[in-house]
Amino acid sequence: MVEQRTTIIDPLSNKQLFLDDYAIENLHGLVKVLHQPKKCGTVIAPDRSKEQTLVQSSTSPNWNPDINRWEWWYAGFYDEAPVQGPIDPVWGDYHYTTSIDGINWEYPTLGLYEWRGSWKNNLAYHSKLDFIRRRGEKNSPDIEERRFHHIIRDQNDPDENRRYKALFSNSGNQRRYPAFSPDGFKWLFPHVDGISSEDTSQMIFDNIQNQFVATVKKRTEWGRSLWLSTSKNFLEWTDPQLVLHTDEIDQINRKERIKKAVEDPDYLSPPTIDSEADYIAQLYMMPLMTYEGIYVGFPLLFNPAGPDLPQMNHCGLNQTELAMSRDLYEWERVADRSIFLGIDPWDGKNYDTCQVAVTGAPIVRNNEIWIYYEGARFRGVKESYPEKFRPYFKDMGALELAKLRLDGFVSLTAKNKGEFLTKPFNVTNETLKINVNASKGQLDVAIIDAKTLEPLPNLSFSNCDPIRSDNIDTLVTWKGLSLLNCEKPVRASFRMQESEIYSFWTEKK
Repeated sequence: MVEQRTTIIDPLSNKQLFLDDYAIENLHGLVKVLHQPKKCGTVIAPDRSKEQTLVQSSTSPNWNPDINRWEWWYAGFYDEAPVQGPIDPVWGDYHYTTSIDGINWEYPTLGLYEWRGSWKNNLAYHSKLDFIRRRGEKNSPDIEERRFHHIIRDQNDPDENRRYKALFSNSGNQRRYPAFSPDGFKWLFPHVDGISSEDTSQMIFDNIQNQFVATVKKRTEWGRSLWLSTSKNFLEWTDPQLVLHTDEIDQINRKERIKKAVEDPDYLSPPTIDSEADYIAQLYMMPLMTYEGIYVGFPLLFNPAGPDLPQMNHCGLNQTELAMSRDLYEWERVADRSIFLGIDPWDGKNYDTCQVAVTGAPIVRNNEIWIYYEGARFRGVKESYPEKFRPYFKDMGALELAKLRLDGFVSLTAKNKGEFLTKPFNVTNETLKINVNASKGQLDVAIIDAKTLEPLPNLSFSNCDPIRSDNIDTLVTWKGLSLLNCEKPVRASFRMQESEIYSFWTEKK
């Protein structure tokens, strides 16, 4: 007899995933397996014809139903600044691109800024030139230079002048300020205090709690750490609250990950290795997404290998893990902190040799989870690398795409035989569905009384039609019948053999 608990799960409202143990009463013979997405290659590379050396983004593509295209704002870095005047080339300029399929991107001529003597370019925003323009306008608010970071297309806002919402930073990059735009190009900056932050941040619309969320970076004794601020109206934001930082386990992982890259000749190891120094593994940033009633985070773990030198900001490795939360404030690291998106061996072509960072909230489409990320070949100044690598600094990093099975973050996996029991739930005229891969084995389900643990009539293991398929939307049946209609709480008991399950849920008949 299992210990009785008061938790009642709700598989009718949301799929029940296995990033944590919320839906599980107990399990035997099963292991949690984190699944890495399949890398699909580069979608936007530096345009060397324009002397771009690096492209990055801190936002996800937005769907624009007015033009039936995806829109994406991304930063371009150059050998030299692309406009004349006291422009800081380190920060780059934000460009605009569109796509029908999210894979092949077009670069429309916007004509908003003059670039090396021509207005025929896709520059969408330039901080200094926009500041100069605004300063010359009549009745323009006296606001200092703003640098672009994150953008959301808000289809639900009745005010078309607020259709696009973005966070910008000041020139010192110590605060984030909200801004509004009708088109994503011309921006209105309200007079508000903004959010304190260091150089990286992220932003999403939280459709679980109907609010905007910004994750910002501030320092603690653990170095770079994650803080969180929320807003209901995109104007007033709460003071950032510390929600996640690294710990002793991350320090152990840092040494092991650096050691792996150094000792394996197939990998491009950091150029400066100080094995005696006790550098701190740090949480560089964490994009978020809402998924089936929970929050999924993609923490970028920064593992330094050498000193924090001028223009270097440490040499080391940046790789992405997984985290999850049910309230935004209490976070759990997933699957023993396994790497979700990691570095790849050096082959002279790959971008993912030093940093692999998710750009923003992944997108669910085509029954997959699409994860856009930026891959960087190097971290540090080129003079710190051997001569043979220095030509590649002309082509340092690109924007790329990886795809994950729907619900496919973590599975309960039976390498041989295993079983698990769910928490109680209610069913009224519903069917049970699962996302499962049992193509090499078998999975069976019994519906049992939540209190007595006795199988309900006709819903036992012996009545279950064996599942031996690989399908994201599998209907569970018992001798052909699927309807579940019970007057009291039930549980689902799963028996598995050489199979894996990603989620379960119920649907109204």
